[in-house]
Amino acid sequence: AREGVREVPLPVSLSATQVQRLASDPEGFARDLARPMPRPPQPAARRGTRFHAWVESRFEELPLPMLGPDELPGGGADGEGEEIADERELAALKEAFGRTEYARRTPYRIEAPFQLRLAGRVIRGRIDAIYRTDDERGERYEIIDWKTARRQDADPLQLAIYRLAWAERRGLPLGRVTAAFLYVRSGEVVRPSVLPGRAGLERLLLGEESWEPNDPG
Repeated sequence: AREGVREVPLPVSLSATQVQRLASDPEGFARDLARPMPRPPQPAARRGTRFHAWVESRFEELPLPMLGPDELPGGGADGEGEEIADERELAALKEAFGRTEYARRTPYRIEAPFQLRLAGRVIRGRIDAIYRTDDERGERYEIIDWKTARRQDADPLQLAIYRLAWAERRGLPLGRVTAAFLYVRSGEVVRPSVLPGRAGLERLLLGEESWEPNDPG
């Protein structure tokens, strides 16, 4: 407690979300590692999780997951009124998704897990949807990450990690894999023009480069 500076070792295994936090706010990420704190339930995050499960069941013909006690109407701490509002929000997201082109396209893979070794560490995550769009040169893929929040400010670093992981898994050049965010509420598809490759991601992990969220480079 008397130390002015405390060195926090970086875990050997990181999630894609943790890599984003490390790149955008290394000091905040270090504080979280040094002193993990419980976070209050986030209705928007829960709604996003339920939306992802619904999309997966739509294409994979899987049963919808069982709801926990705090997800049943009137069962959460927010009360029945909040649960009704949450159900309406989820219904609106489903309706909005139905208006996008991806409602009529069948993914090649959905909720695809991956692990990627970068700078001596293992990065793990799960890709929302992958579409195969072959052409005369062979295999080609488009990675889509669903975003259900109202703000359209997702970090392209997430897509860079997904893109590299899938390209290396398939043994393809990065140019054969594209990646985009689908903001479900508006139906807008955002494709960052430039995403870092392996070398750039490793420099970020090693602290040799800085990263600004939503930086197109």
